[in-house]
Amino acid sequence: MSDLRFELDPHYNAVNFTTSDERYGPLGVFLISEISTRQGPALDALAVLDDATRGEETEPWDSESYEVTFDEGGLRFQNRFALDQRAEYTLDEIRPVIESYWRFVSAVPERPGAYREYWPDLPRPEAEVLLWEKTWGRAHPYRGRLF
Repeated sequence: MSDLRFELDPHYNAVNFTTSDERYGPLGVFLISEISTRQGPALDALAVLDDATRGEETEPWDSESYEVTFDEGGLRFQNRFALDQRAEYTLDEIRPVIESYWRFVSAVPERPGAYREYWPDLPRPEAEVLLWEKTWGRAHPYRGRLF
């Protein structure tokens, strides 16, 4: 099991991670570069994970930096610019990491004074889930489990 830990660097508003298992380093880089602190992509990752777990066809992961395969076999990716950054993880390996990353991202506070057009009266994570559901026309598969 991974010991990936994420934290927000307040000086640069960037995400950093630590792990004692170098095998999970590429996964940490993938998450902080593809999702960063954006809740929408974190919700996408959770949904794709759930769909793949149930053996359903998954939406392609759109990325400028990575070639990504996310299916019942797990997550496989190759960085298009750093060809030595290739990794493969089973669904069981990535599930706790992606769930943990959602908890991290959803706890990042909104910038003071930031304006949000969609459901500004709700906490940001709730609003993001509602926006995701409206966009995709279905209930988020993690509704009732993680949020």
